[in-house]
Amino acid sequence: MGGRFVGKVVVVTGGGGGLGRAVAVRVAREGARLVLVDLGVDGLGETADVVAGAVRGTDVVQIVADVKREADVARVVAETVRTFGRIDGFFNNAEVAGERRRTEDYGPVEFDRVVAVNLRGAFLGLKYVLGQMREQGHGTVVNTAMVDGSGNRAAYAASKEGVIGLTRNAGLEYGRHGITVKAIAVGSVLTPPLEEYLGGLPEGREAAEERVAAEHPMGRLGTQEEVADLVAFLLSDEASFINATTVTIDGGRRVDP
Repeated sequence: MGGRFVGKVVVVTGGGGGLGRAVAVRVAREGARLVLVDLGVDGLGETADVVAGAVRGTDVVQIVADVKREADVARVVAETVRTFGRIDGFFNNAEVAGERRRTEDYGPVEFDRVVAVNLRGAFLGLKYVLGQMREQGHGTVVNTAMVDGSGNRAAYAASKEGVIGLTRNAGLEYGRHGITVKAIAVGSVLTPPLEEYLGGLPEGREAAEERVAAEHPMGRLGTQEEVADLVAFLLSDEASFINATTVTIDGGRRVDP
């Protein structure tokens, strides 16, 4: 098996589906050994099966963990190092979309829930993975953020802006240790949360997708595979001088539906 990730270990949170699954398949095709992390054992098993179907012989470890729990994140890193000896790449991707409401109607409990996963979870991932990478003297992190939203997403928007800040901060801190940290700002890409949202609109899923696509400069929505291609590049040695920054993938739209 050839490719940019031969012999490398890549950890993917939110690995039970969506972008996590797409990235897992993408890097596995180029030789990566995988550690998949998610809350749901079923989703992890499905991703492992998809990876096995796409690439025979890939080493895949599945870990059920809650990214907002510090003990769980510490355990993920410890189990990965115990199994493979290091962490070369980290797709810090686990997230929840949260409710769509005006700010005045947004409940504090829901706000805290979304921020706990999206921002606290991203921070804990960085805290423990970067410590391991510093000891190794190398590593690459890609965090999942978002493009500018269109309102009614207070918790999600706040948490993802926080991820951009964490990315910049960590990249500046750890670049001297041979580590790069970057984020992707994802726009109108057909991920499961967007599909669910479009399906819940009064006009129906198909009409809603057509409308959003028509608003887009390219006349279409992006695919998870296109995002996975970008993440694979950013995790690879080819992106070794990209650090402490956020790369947008939205086809030029700049506004999330």
